[in-house]
Amino acid sequence: MMDLKGQVAIVTGSATGLGAAVALKLGGRGAKIVINYTKSLKEAEATAALAKAKDIEALLLQGDVGNDADCRRIVRDTHAKWGRVDILVNNAGTTKFADHADLEALTADDFLNIYKVNVVGAYQMIRACMPHMKAQGYGAVVNVSSIAAVTGIGSSVAYAASKGALNTLTKSLARSLAPEIRVNAVCPGFIGTRWFSERFGEETYARIIEHTKQSTPLARAGTPDDVADAVVFLCAEGAQHITGETLLSDAGHHLTIAGATRR
Repeated sequence: MMDLKGQVAIVTGSATGLGAAVALKLGGRGAKIVINYTKSLKEAEATAALAKAKDIEALLLQGDVGNDADCRRIVRDTHAKWGRVDILVNNAGTTKFADHADLEALTADDFLNIYKVNVVGAYQMIRACMPHMKAQGYGAVVNVSSIAAVTGIGSSVAYAASKGALNTLTKSLARSLAPEIRVNAVCPGFIGTRWFSERFGEETYARIIEHTKQSTPLARAGTPDDVADAVVFLCAEGAQHITGETLLSDAGHHLTIAGATRR
C-alpha cells in the first residue's frame, strides 16, 4: 500500500458516494483531506465524522466548482491550513436524465449547466491548484469521468458529451502541465450508490444491480470502493509513470456495448 503521509488531497463532491469513498481511502493512506460539498452539509459532516473516527485529518469546505471564485477559495483555504496541495480529485458532477433519441428533451441551458460543472469546474479547480503544485514540483490530478465518454451511453447526450470533453481536457492538460503535474481520468461504469436507490426506489435499484451483474464480463456491479481504488492508484506513487490516461473501471461493461444509446 502506497503511503501518502504528509500529502494534502482535495476531493470535490465528497460528501457522499464515490467522492466520500475516495477521500476516506486517501486519508487512510495518510493524506490530509478536504471534504467538499455544495449543498449536502449534513452528509459532508457525517463523512468528516467518519474521517475523524479513523484519525484522518480533514477540512470541510463548501463550494460550487462551477463558480471560479469558489474554486479559488477552496484551494486558498486548503493551502492556508496545510501549506501545500498534492492531490486533486475532480469528482463533482451533474446530469439531466433524457432519452438519447428525444432531441427535444435537452435545451442549450441543459448542456451549459452540465458542462459548467463537469468540464469547466474541473478546469477551474486544476487552474487554482496549478501554481502550488508547480511550485512544490509535484501534483497528481484525477478527473472522474464515465464510460459514457467512450461509449456514448449514459443519462443523457449532454452528460456523455461532457464526459467526452473531460477526457480530452485530461489529455490536453497532462501534456501542458508536465512534468510536475500528472493528469489522469477514471471512467466508471455503474456504481451502486444511495443516489440510485433514492432516485429509482429499492426494488428498481435491486433489479439494476442484478442486470449489471448479468451483463458485465466480470459479473460485478460496481461499488464506490471499487472505483475509489482505481482513483487512489492514479493519485499514488505507483502511478508515477502514468499521465494522460483514461482508465475504465466498469467490470468490462464497455466490451459488451455495440451501438447502445442508453444505459
